[in-house]
Parts: sequence; C-alpha cells; structure tokens
Amino acid sequence: MAIRVLIADDQEMVRTGFRMIVDSQPDMEVVGEAADGAEAVALARRLRPDVCLFDIRMPAMDGLEATRVLAGPGVADPPRIVIVTTFDMDEYVYGALRGGAVGFLLKDSGPALLLEAVRAAANGESLVSPSITVRLLERLAKPSAVPPPP
Repeated sequence: MAIRVLIADDQEMVRTGFRMIVDSQPDMEVVGEAADGAEAVALARRLRPDVCLFDIRMPAMDGLEATRVLAGPGVADPPRIVIVTTFDMDEYVYGALRGGAVGFLLKDSGPALLLEAVRAAANGESLVSPSITVRLLERLAKPSAVPPPP
C-alpha cells in the first residue's frame, strides 16, 4: 500500500516539484495539495494522509500552527508531519518539533532526503536535515544545555 502524502506550500512551483518527486516513487502517492495552512488542516482532516509536507510561511495559517492543530499535544491519531522550509532558524526547528512535527528539512536538502523523510515519517521515525542535526547536537553538548543529574 502506498504512503499517502499531503503537500502544503504557498508556492505552486514548489508543490509541483514535490508532487513530481513523490509521485515518481512506486510506494508513494500525493493525495492532496494546499496553498495555505488552513486549507492544509481541512484537507488533512478529510483525506487522512500518512505524511504531510508543510512549509512554514503560508497565508491564512502558517505551517507551525497547522502542525500544532493537527499533531500537537493531546491530538489523537495525528498525521506524521515533516516541515520543509527555506528558513534555517532554530526557533522554527524547536517550534515545529514541539508542535508535533516528526521531521524538519531544508528545501535545499534535495529529492533523496525528501523521500527518505517521507518514508521515515511513515515508519514512525524522524528525520532532520543533517546541518540542523549537527547544530542541535552541538547545542545539547554544551554544559549549560544539559540539566544536572538528580
């Protein structure tokens, strides 16, 4: 059975590119596209995709808020959401992961990593762009970032 994917990005060219990449795979299919966060939430609730690919900055409702609405704390049976954005900012990464996203990719990561993130999310795993992962690990390794043992 194919992994059902919903794409939400305010740029039609990006949605088209993601659709071409995802639909090129025999184990994936795009089941819907949204141009803003509010439409993404409505489609996700109606279509019940396995994985959602959300941009952060979109009209009506941004991707972080859409993620919180669909997958935030207390949401039963949330979709697996991967944020895909051009904005390499720590506050976006933390906001996305705290809001329920299972992955965070930069748009310049390339098609192979996008497909890997979709498969990881569908399998209950997480994937974060390597450059962000390195930064997160460096931050965690700082003595002030690690809480003292009990």
